[in-house]
Amino acid sequence: MKFFAIILLFCVGTSHPVKAQENEDLKSVEMIFDEALSDNTAYESLRYLSKEIGGRLPNSPEVREAVKFTAELMRSAGADTIFYQEMMVRNWIRGEETASLISRVHGTREVIISDLGMAVPTGTEGIQAKVIEVNGIEELEMLGEEAIRDRIVFFNQPMDPALKSTFTAYGRAAAQRVQGPSAAAKYGAVGAVIRSLTLATDEYPHTGVTRYDEEVPKIPAVCICTAHADLLSEWLKSDPDIELFFRTSGRLLPDVESYNVIGEIRGTEYPDEYIIIGGHLDAWDTGEGAHDDGVGCIQSIEVLRIFTELGIKPKHSIRAVMFMDEEVSGTGSVTYAEHVRSSGEKHLLAIECDRGGTSPVGFYIDAPDETIARIVQWKPFFLPYGIHLFTRGGSGADVGRLKEFNTVLIGYLPDTNRYFDYHHSPNDTFEKVNKREMQMGSAANAALIYLIDKYGLE
Repeated sequence: MKFFAIILLFCVGTSHPVKAQENEDLKSVEMIFDEALSDNTAYESLRYLSKEIGGRLPNSPEVREAVKFTAELMRSAGADTIFYQEMMVRNWIRGEETASLISRVHGTREVIISDLGMAVPTGTEGIQAKVIEVNGIEELEMLGEEAIRDRIVFFNQPMDPALKSTFTAYGRAAAQRVQGPSAAAKYGAVGAVIRSLTLATDEYPHTGVTRYDEEVPKIPAVCICTAHADLLSEWLKSDPDIELFFRTSGRLLPDVESYNVIGEIRGTEYPDEYIIIGGHLDAWDTGEGAHDDGVGCIQSIEVLRIFTELGIKPKHSIRAVMFMDEEVSGTGSVTYAEHVRSSGEKHLLAIECDRGGTSPVGFYIDAPDETIARIVQWKPFFLPYGIHLFTRGGSGADVGRLKEFNTVLIGYLPDTNRYFDYHHSPNDTFEKVNKREMQMGSAANAALIYLIDKYGLE
């Protein structure tokens, strides 16, 4: 059995204890990577989650199937305890989506759109109006109500390709999707169309949630693929009277019940102190939710499987958490934090995996300087695998709430250059995930948890 080898490492005597300890840890890390890279369990699990279950809105039959599937995965991965955290989630249902550009100069052209999550429908007749283009919310005030009233506002701010971080580029452009429709409605707009948030020029609309200001009318809002956003912008230069027609029928129904899914291996010395790793189980329904965030969920469960297969008995309790409803309302993170608050559980560490399944680069650490320094000392164990970035940074939306409990927060960081090619789009499919890249990430997380569990953070 594989676990005999790792147990043997703890039994070797030497006259150089410090060096021997380093060698022992290096061998353990190597075994973790070897196990992850030579096993197909996680990749086949992602295949099933993506291809057989698919897109997973938090209110959907698909997500209920995913809850059952991941609970069983945790059981087979060696979790000795599995439990659910109940919550109520928004029940938004996607409907019909169709759109066309209508121009006296260029003719009529169908374009590819996607309804934004939580957006109100157009009604059966759809809406048709002249288009006004803006490069971000701040331009609305400059144009004023006279220019905007009764028009469809076309938010065409692109993600900035010059920024070092694609997530920074996403964050700077995302306001037009999240707050843009309500901002346009304040000036009398009848609809909003938002350039998809991706650095790629393609025909995949990249959806996402929009949040309405209850003080202004709610207007229909869609995203448009970048190829057709560029087309619309070009047509407007020669025909400023161009009109856009679109029809959507998404609707909001009464809230429904859903769950966080949690599996744990109890600690041998500190069972009431927790190290958690998680991703979000929900995913937008237009794709398969492979990169966002099927990979993060499966990688988290894989930590349990690797520990079990190698016979690693953690000192602290290790939890894999499948957070629910990250994409719409963040209810899963609220529910988990409330559990920690009411139970008084001590959480030493929380790792979030929600940046896709490409090759690992390192970890962002949200902790005091001395804790970051302690984690950085293990960097040499990861360098042979190209994992080199151990630095201060943010963690993620699902674990971020645990900061109030003095939990060390870590964001797992893969290479994100391609992530927004897939994010929130029909392009987010199982085929876009490379097995080796995914499993390098599984091993990186398992190895870091192994070291932190063994030595602690103080």
